[in-house]
Amino acid sequence: MKVVKIVLSIFLPPVAAFMQVGLSTHFWINIVLTLLGGIPGVVHALWLVLADRTAASA
Repeated sequence: MKVVKIVLSIFLPPVAAFMQVGLSTHFWINIVLTLLGGIPGVVHALWLVLADRTAASA
């Protein structure tokens, strides 16, 4: 499942962020970062997935 989230982080960062942390602050931050240029959203989503952040630790 982690590989799927990594691939989604690259192509659809908000979806990967939602799958990782749900509707938390990190999800909304990722939406804004993605709208501001794409690459920041990808980096943030990868950070969420690879750091194994969850809704409880977010």
